[in-house]
Amino acid sequence: MKQIQMTKNPSFSLISTKKIIQMNDVWTSYDSKNYALEKINMSIDRGTNYAIVGQSGSGKSTLLKLMNGMMIPSKGIIKVDYMTPNIKDKKFKNMMHSIGYIPQSLGLVKNITVLENILLGALPRLNQFQSLFNKFPESETQEAKKILKQVGLSGKEDRKAYMLSGGEKRRVAIARALMQHPTILLADEIVSELDHVTAREIMDLISEAQKRMNLTAIMVHHDIHLALEYANRVAVIKEGAKILEIGVEGESIVDFQTGDMTRDEIMEMYADDSKK
Repeated sequence: MKQIQMTKNPSFSLISTKKIIQMNDVWTSYDSKNYALEKINMSIDRGTNYAIVGQSGSGKSTLLKLMNGMMIPSKGIIKVDYMTPNIKDKKFKNMMHSIGYIPQSLGLVKNITVLENILLGALPRLNQFQSLFNKFPESETQEAKKILKQVGLSGKEDRKAYMLSGGEKRRVAIARALMQHPTILLADEIVSELDHVTAREIMDLISEAQKRMNLTAIMVHHDIHLALEYANRVAVIKEGAKILEIGVEGESIVDFQTGDMTRDEIMEMYADDSKK
């Protein structure tokens, strides 16, 4: 057998994992009495579009908070690109700019302009003086304008955020997250309360960015139909437990996790909820 000799010592800093998010038997609680999530096992491939679907209060948003270190599990293991997420940990805090997080509230500063909101995504790259006085280099401003065009907001860079429509505000939130140069994009109910046309425009926007930037997009949804249309895989969460993981292959819905629900039960599970 022919052996391949290594000419250089391996650089462990270059090790990468296909599974960018890994959860092993994760439990978490808000009050140390009742568990919001139980026995969660989840593995998400790098560069894919992953959806988390469930009804209100099922634990979907909590999962995102665990991924970005805003919450710590009561027990179990979470790894985000080999690191344990915890915003109090200095090493994790230094890499948090690589996680773009869009909360349900969107987190926009309503009294500043669209361009200024987008530029906030560049703050981790500024030095102390630039950050203190919001002095953005011209290169960052030009990049923000480029992203502004990519999300369909040309001509609205000087408009205040509070003057925007619901769909436009979501475009600004996406643009701000992309300005971070993320490897992971977390979006919590970003198309809720939007009409179907606008919701698909926003989903198309995220899908295009995900492919263009090789992002791992992880999105929380109510609508399982919309999730299956865009995501490679869909985790179904019910009462704090992951009961299914499904995806579309060709014309079929494939169950990647053993479950006892029929196809019709899966598709009807949130049919009424998605119309609210």
